[in-house]
Amino acid sequence: MLAVYPGSFDPVTNGHLDIIQRSLACFARPEDRLVVAVADNPRKTPLFSVDERQAHIRDAVADPRLEVDSFDGLLIEYVQRRGATAVIRGLRALADFEFEFQLAHMNKRLAPGVETLFMMTGERDFFVSSSLVKEVAMFGGDVSALVPRGVWQALGQHPFVRGR
Repeated sequence: MLAVYPGSFDPVTNGHLDIIQRSLACFARPEDRLVVAVADNPRKTPLFSVDERQAHIRDAVADPRLEVDSFDGLLIEYVQRRGATAVIRGLRALADFEFEFQLAHMNKRLAPGVETLFMMTGERDFFVSSSLVKEVAMFGGDVSALVPRGVWQALGQHPFVRGR
């Protein structure tokens, strides 16, 4: 089985890594694969490039069943092009569910053979979002416990971040 975990991952957080690890545990057969698909959304102004975000994920997770890729356009078209049968979506709060619920139903209408699987973020990281991490880092706050080491180092070198 091939599953896709899409997102902007700008930057990838420990909450994202938790979902990745738990997804790999759910799809545990040697032939199962998980693609972490970094969205290249032209409407957003990301802090890190697609290549940098992909590298951060690869550096944080070493598993031969994991592939890191990128996509633009409709997620469901990417999923179908890859031959995946499942989309993994993480949920932090009730507000996430409302949007994800609509998205899952639209994807099901567009691709009836693809299932969306929701995974609750672990209680340790339920409050963490990439946007919050960037905002705290921008004002010099310590986000080292919220992101992988490579991301923390990259944030420290980024011109928008005040000195740590």
